[in-house]
Amino acid sequence: MEAYKPVVYVLSDSLGETAELVVRAAASQFDAGAVELRKFGYVLTCEAADRVIDEATRCEGVLVYTLVIPELREHVSRRAREAGLVAVDIMGPMLEALSRVMRVQPKLKPGLVHRMDEQYFRRVEAVEFAVKCDDGKDLRSLPLADVVLVGVSRTSKTPLSLYLAQRTYKVANVPLVPEIEPPAELFALPREKVIGLTLAPERLSKVRRERLKSLGLDENSTYADLGRIMEEVAFAEEVFKKLGCAVIDVTEKAVEEAAATVIHIIEGVRRKDVS
Repeated sequence: MEAYKPVVYVLSDSLGETAELVVRAAASQFDAGAVELRKFGYVLTCEAADRVIDEATRCEGVLVYTLVIPELREHVSRRAREAGLVAVDIMGPMLEALSRVMRVQPKLKPGLVHRMDEQYFRRVEAVEFAVKCDDGKDLRSLPLADVVLVGVSRTSKTPLSLYLAQRTYKVANVPLVPEIEPPAELFALPREKVIGLTLAPERLSKVRRERLKSLGLDENSTYADLGRIMEEVAFAEEVFKKLGCAVIDVTEKAVEEAAATVIHIIEGVRRKDVS
């Protein structure tokens, strides 16, 4: 018998990301996929809110809302009570609490947290750069990168690139394969701009087997063979030596930890360049 999965309706006068994050964080304390989430963004009128409330009522769902306009928030609260809906106001209590201690009144303008400021555009540019330069796809752009990550397959090059991009760093990554000569563009870079990523062969074999299984492929293929992986890791170490670059062992590191190490290296180089 299929487990009951409640429907959570997220209603927001902006994107609805704040409420969605709260719902997913709460749902994670139960089972994966414990709830079905339906998000309704840019709800700015009582009529639009009523349509969501009516649907939530029919489905006996849960209503979660982040609304900064007082009249709309009060309308949704009243309608939810009348309908007997389980409803959670995420924004209201926080606004009221801050209003008691702040010396200014809230702006009450939806979407201010997503204002397209300079930081936002830098982040978008960095993400686009990481995607364009993923897996050695655009070698001509390597000189434009803040850092270039190199390593064999499944050493977290792509996840690390995208994580750093969210922090506005432009990151490219280049794969290393024994049968393919590393690109000349890599050796033309200042060694401080290149970072090698390595992983213990046994751990890398396990990671690759899991990857093959997720794709429905034979987990015993050469790709996950320990002997083959040891050859790849040895090849990568030789390349690192030729490049004279820093090397990070990501075997026991989460992406966040590896990113912190990379940022420390990047910022160290920047301080050196300034001085």
